[in-house]
Amino acid sequence: MLALLLAAVLWGGMFPVAKSALATLDAFWLTLIRYGSGALLFVALLAAIEGRGMLRLESRVLSLWAYGTAGFAGFSILAFLGLSRSQPEHGAIIMALMPLLGVLVNALWRGVRPTPLNMVAIVLALGGVALVITKGHLSALLHGGEVGADLLILAGALCWVIYTLGAQDFPGWSPLRYTSLSCLMAVPSIAGITLLATLAGIAHVPSAATLAGLSGELIYMILFAGVVAVLAWNMGIKTLGAGGVLFINFVPVTALIIGWLQGHRLSAAELTGALIVMGALVLGNLGRRPAARAPQSTLCRCDAGE
Repeated sequence: MLALLLAAVLWGGMFPVAKSALATLDAFWLTLIRYGSGALLFVALLAAIEGRGMLRLESRVLSLWAYGTAGFAGFSILAFLGLSRSQPEHGAIIMALMPLLGVLVNALWRGVRPTPLNMVAIVLALGGVALVITKGHLSALLHGGEVGADLLILAGALCWVIYTLGAQDFPGWSPLRYTSLSCLMAVPSIAGITLLATLAGIAHVPSAATLAGLSGELIYMILFAGVVAVLAWNMGIKTLGAGGVLFINFVPVTALIIGWLQGHRLSAAELTGALIVMGALVLGNLGRRPAARAPQSTLCRCDAGE
């Protein structure tokens, strides 16, 4: 639970930081720099902690490439492209849709039926997030961002849900190993997409001066919102299973706290929304499927990861 909370908090800070970086660095090169560097750090950690033998792909190249491309290339590029033309608040609330997306994908892909309690928790969490972001004025969701940009962020969130669910196909792997090797296998996809976008004039090679000016943002994006957050997320999901995805609702709450530290004070609607999110997380944990208490053989197939 602490690992999932840490990941959500770090991702909550990612949106304003990424929005600032996207003013001078496009989504393609930001993703390549972020996860090109992140993959090297992941692999170094894996070799140091679990040994070089864990760097073996074990004939899982295609699966690692597919899930890694969806999670690291799909999510980051699509979300950043949308964020560059939308608002951080829109990105945060769309991220909060991940539990609902996870339930739908899990039902269609894995055939796992959500419990009524889980569905209630998801609806409550979304309602709480909406109150936090809009300060009680729900009509604000219809303004302040292009629909196309928000749909890109939504597509990116769907890619991350698929990546998270993909951990179930690696029941014998540690979260560090799955994270490291899937990220490594995603780098060629990110590089190829970035090259094509650059040749097409959509992306532009950043200058050394641009990168130097964004050193603080890049350190946060690579180390904290990248390596630490992704690893913590996969560790938490490995333990709690699909119910842990509800912690993504702390992303917009974190954005609210950042605003408070900058001088913003909580309104009654924002405080109510934050409390609803907390309650939904507890309710969702109570509503975990009975499969979580099934024999080990069942766990390995259905509940090894989100």
